[in-house]
Amino acid sequence: MPDSVIKEPKVLIAGAGIAGLFTAILLDKAGIEYEIFERSAQVRQLGSAIGLGFNVMPVMDQLGLFEELKSISKAIEGTTIFKEDMEVIREIRLRDNRTLTGYDTLVTSRPQFHALLSSHVPAEKIHMNKQVVAFTQDAESVTITCADGSSYTGDILIGADGAYSNIRQILYSQLKQEGILPKVDEEGELISHYMSVMGTTNPLEPRNYEGLDDKESHCDTVIGEERGLTWRYFTIPDNRVCWRVDLQTKDMDPKLYEGWLNADYNTFDIHQLPKEWRHHKLPIMGELGDLFDNTPKEAITKVVLEEKTFETWRHGRTVLIGDAAHRMHPNFALDSILDAVVLVNMIYEMPTANHKNITKALDDFYVERFPNTKKELNPTQQLSTVLAGKTWLDTATRYVLLKLVPKYHKEKSLEYLLQYRPQALFLPIVESKGTIPNTPQRPSKKYAAYLKARDAAKA
Repeated sequence: MPDSVIKEPKVLIAGAGIAGLFTAILLDKAGIEYEIFERSAQVRQLGSAIGLGFNVMPVMDQLGLFEELKSISKAIEGTTIFKEDMEVIREIRLRDNRTLTGYDTLVTSRPQFHALLSSHVPAEKIHMNKQVVAFTQDAESVTITCADGSSYTGDILIGADGAYSNIRQILYSQLKQEGILPKVDEEGELISHYMSVMGTTNPLEPRNYEGLDDKESHCDTVIGEERGLTWRYFTIPDNRVCWRVDLQTKDMDPKLYEGWLNADYNTFDIHQLPKEWRHHKLPIMGELGDLFDNTPKEAITKVVLEEKTFETWRHGRTVLIGDAAHRMHPNFALDSILDAVVLVNMIYEMPTANHKNITKALDDFYVERFPNTKKELNPTQQLSTVLAGKTWLDTATRYVLLKLVPKYHKEKSLEYLLQYRPQALFLPIVESKGTIPNTPQRPSKKYAAYLKARDAAKA
């Protein structure tokens, strides 16, 4: 195709999870053609709480999703960490974030947030029961093949298919055969620190649970006396509770551990947990068993809590985002959304969808997101240690982070996170609402040209 002919890209997205759906919504707003291919035959209502911080609120505003999100969420003004006897270890306040950024941190259930995003993607754009088992790419296009034998061709392939990404595995196999896969990715397994059982209750009786119907979410963590055991919860609208029980891998009963690795969210029989755990107390009154019993059996989930950032995110016309590129804390969707925003910005800015421009767009995406993701991994690892660690070293780290590190240094270490709030370049920019301004973004020449042409047409 001659360079003078402008070709608009067609994007193939593997995975209809949060990363894939958010990417689709952005592509739709940017006027870019896309299709989603989801390996599951139907949407599974699994998972527990999901936290959405100030970093993603401006783009939620831009997309017109902010008010919808607030309607299914509660604000987190702080979190309290307890010992099993209910002695308070530390209270962490988050109210200042509203002043600094203009937004609260919100919490809702993962199934509800997924449903919100799904409602903004046309059903015909999502192909269910389409597991990608192979793909080929060259200078002209990328073609995927699904398990049912069907194939689809586009210009860019986005692997948004989770921590055990088929796209990543296929890509890495190809790169290894070519001898260009970095050693760190060739040998890199996901690092498993904790196992987790989680769910979201049906509506509970507020009289039985202190603060259940409060406007703000109660977000508490209890560090158990039993080695490696931690439980936590978030109260959400409609008097429901998102809960999670974490166990350190090395402290687990081998019978529980078997079959947990190399699996995303899967249903779990709660009766496999020790019966005595049901009687562990909750700071809002009641016991863990109350949460277990009031959660639909089919919605109780097990998952491995792993942390890893892969080095190789893109090659040719293929790029990885979200858990496919980096697996972090399961209660947050922050990085998947930020990946989507930056990637779609780069795709939008391409003058035409040729191989050279696609390579540059994916390279530019990596240059911006990879360093930030590496920075964000350290706080998530610290968070895991603070909230769940039970070794003597974890205990010492928790004491240092919660008791000894001055507030000033904690705030300075988070300053770059407070500033990093990327927005879609192809939509009107939401001005900073807090005292800390957004990191400046490069203005879009393409969007400026569009606005100029639109205004001229109206004149």
